[in-house]
Amino acid sequence: MARPLPFLSRSHLLLVLVAILTVASGIGFRLWRLTADPLWLDEAYSAYAASKGFDFLWAVVPQYETHPPFYYSMLRVWTLVFGDSLAGLRSLGAFCGIIVIGAGAWAAHEIGRAVALERRNTVAFVSVAAMLISLGTLPIEMAREVRPYPVMILVYVTAIGTLFRVSRHVTGHVTERRRLLSAAYGAYLALLALMLWLHNLGVLYGGSLGIAFLILCWRRSWTREDWAAFLVGHALVLAAWSPALMILAEQAPTWVQSTWLRFSPSWKLVWIVAKIYIPPHPEALAAALLLILVAAIRLGRRAEGARTTAALMILTALPVAASLLISWLVAPIFILRTMAAVAAPAMLLVALGVATSRSVATWLIGLLALSVMLVEMVALDAFQRTLKPQEDWYRVIAWLEPRFAAGDVVLAYPNEGALPFRFALRDKAVTMPTRPIPTDMPTLDGGPGAWNPTGSRGVFSLPKVRLEAIAAEPETRRIPTVWLLRQGPWAYDKGDHLLHALERDRVQVGHFFTFPIDVIGLRRKDLPPVAAAEQAKP
Repeated sequence: MARPLPFLSRSHLLLVLVAILTVASGIGFRLWRLTADPLWLDEAYSAYAASKGFDFLWAVVPQYETHPPFYYSMLRVWTLVFGDSLAGLRSLGAFCGIIVIGAGAWAAHEIGRAVALERRNTVAFVSVAAMLISLGTLPIEMAREVRPYPVMILVYVTAIGTLFRVSRHVTGHVTERRRLLSAAYGAYLALLALMLWLHNLGVLYGGSLGIAFLILCWRRSWTREDWAAFLVGHALVLAAWSPALMILAEQAPTWVQSTWLRFSPSWKLVWIVAKIYIPPHPEALAAALLLILVAAIRLGRRAEGARTTAALMILTALPVAASLLISWLVAPIFILRTMAAVAAPAMLLVALGVATSRSVATWLIGLLALSVMLVEMVALDAFQRTLKPQEDWYRVIAWLEPRFAAGDVVLAYPNEGALPFRFALRDKAVTMPTRPIPTDMPTLDGGPGAWNPTGSRGVFSLPKVRLEAIAAEPETRRIPTVWLLRQGPWAYDKGDHLLHALERDRVQVGHFFTFPIDVIGLRRKDLPPVAAAEQAKP
């Protein structure tokens, strides 16, 4: 017969100590060289919107942006308090990325109480959940970006913990059944509305939370008052979300017709999806699946256990499955970073596989599987810190600065390329006149023949005749050296029409390329040539 575990054995105390060290490591991964890399394009969109007033955020942003303006407004408030430097901008994500570790531990505590885990098992569950969430590679990466994803992860985890508190309030382990209407239920509704407003794919997470709510909280004993609280509460959430839904409905057709994303179903998707949850290595995947299976089996024997497993499975898998299905049937929307929030319920499931061990043998097996996962996660997290920036704008400036002379101008085509470039210039305290083509972001009317090749209504591709006209303008022709900054010419200028138009009376004096940034120097033919050293490629 298997020997039962004593309350808070030495292995449990050691687990708590390891959890403290692991959480410290997770915080370190989130903060290490947080401001070393420049803002990349998507981050620059966030920073640009947050630099504007609230009238711009709520009147102009919805005209070109598919996402609701709520996150940008939150970032705006944050920067008004902490400043709009690179550190100030990135600190919001880092803050949420750190707080989410505590939120995950609290959610584990609520789940443990809902399924009546013993105290030692709850301690193990909270410790393991904190470790896994703190080292989750995708949550760490998102915590280092000026995007809504770290906020989404925090809201999703907090909503999960709140869901289980509501379930305990109405159904679990109380001497007398209570009404659905409560402070916890109000908090769940607020978090649900917030999730919908944070991102255009928030509806996938909101739907998953709604289904999980019914799985956990619905009972045949619900009264009319409970049903009224459920229907009215969710109706209020939908009403609050309706303006964001209108923005999505307005912008979606352009995205569907012109999105830059591509979706090709294949077996590679298995490993791509695995990256959302764990390091994509066979050993880590096998360990995670083993622990999830153990959790499902053991929870099935407990009151509320089957509901808990089903709810966590829905919260883990449904947003990803829905995103893949929409990508296949309607338009590509699946991107790893947009699905980062589902890593948290997956980690809670894995942690339950360790925490529900009731004998020394199964406890040791669970710890071994956990160790395999943690080692792989630490290795991947450390490797991620050695990678180059997504877009190395600082390197662009370092190359361009000694070549840039008085009177020179950077022409950014498409116009969105000027956003991260200008923020990088600000970070380095460098001045370089920059002219976005056709106008500063956003260009809401591209003029005759213009179109949106990548789904953004603020970025236009111009026809050949208009690009040639821009190159022939007296203002352009007076520039000694034009530095043509291109980001994605394969989408916005497939025929290199602007480049060829500028080359008619100019000669190339330098070329810098680091994907996806392309900079070409074009000097007037009637001016003295630059020194050979200035023309050298990096």
